[in-house]
Amino acid sequence: MIERRISQLERGRTSVSSVSVQPQKRPGQLRIAVPVDGGLISQHFGHAELFLIAEVEDGEIKRTETKTPPPHEPGAIPRWMNELGVDVIITGGMGRRALALFDEYGIKVVVGAPQIDPIEAIKEYLKGTLITGENVCSH
Repeated sequence: MIERRISQLERGRTSVSSVSVQPQKRPGQLRIAVPVDGGLISQHFGHAELFLIAEVEDGEIKRTETKTPPPHEPGAIPRWMNELGVDVIITGGMGRRALALFDEYGIKVVVGAPQIDPIEAIKEYLKGTLITGENVCSH
């Protein structure tokens, strides 16, 4: 999907002010991201050492990869997740600002996930059996 924000210039010309290219997905495909610390789901999204990205097709995990996030600064990780084409994030906790940014990008956020193996959490999410609690982040 290509997103373009086009602004009109005074003389009737247009210019592209920003372009974001996301990976192509077919119907039934989903990209799920999980912040990971020490091999388990991170309880603080913005400070995770790694992110597990799972490509799901027709309800099954087809491929996973780990990625190192950009430096922690306001808006950087939500923008990065959008560029990666992520559809869903599963995390223990996330601040209000990040939640709002993900909402703007149309990315679903599942907070309150327990500190468990991220692959197991994704499988439970896909089956509808992932038990979540409160958002453990208070800012």
